Amino acid sequence: MAAGPAPQGGFRPRRFAIAALMAVVSVNIWTGAPLFAVWVGSKVQEAQVQLSMLALFVVLAVLALLVVLLALALSSLGAAYDRLTGRPQGPRQPAPWLRSMRAERAEQAAKEHGLTGLERIMVFSVVGAVIAFEVWFFFFAGSSLPK
Repeated sequence: MAAGPAPQGGFRPRRFAIAALMAVVSVNIWTGAPLFAVWVGSKVQEAQVQLSMLALFVVLAVLALLVVLLALALSSLGAAYDRLTGRPQGPRQPAPWLRSMRAERAEQAAKEHGLTGLERIMVFSVVGAVIAFEVWFFFFAGSSLPK
């Protein structure tokens, strides 16, 4: 079954803007949030050679807070994108211990509507991260083996 008529031209810039925001947020979950957390931890760390427990705690707390906030932002952006494209809201997700072992509802929704915009962007984000890591590792990292 189709998700409905395709949105007209007026929604295209808004769809593109939301998709671009989702891409930026998804990349920042695995790059920006850890870098910012380490930077905040470095500002807390006194001029010592050894790592203090306070700086470590600050890094972990800031990282956890940023990842939760970015994940919530990504979720709301994904919902806004789905509303804008006319994709029907998925079925209510019961707790795992209350779910059927066959999980027929989730499979049926995936067959009918395919991947969401958020899922596509997350897949591209992860694949891009893996490719970037492989390029860095094989071409720029150098060898740690003695010569």
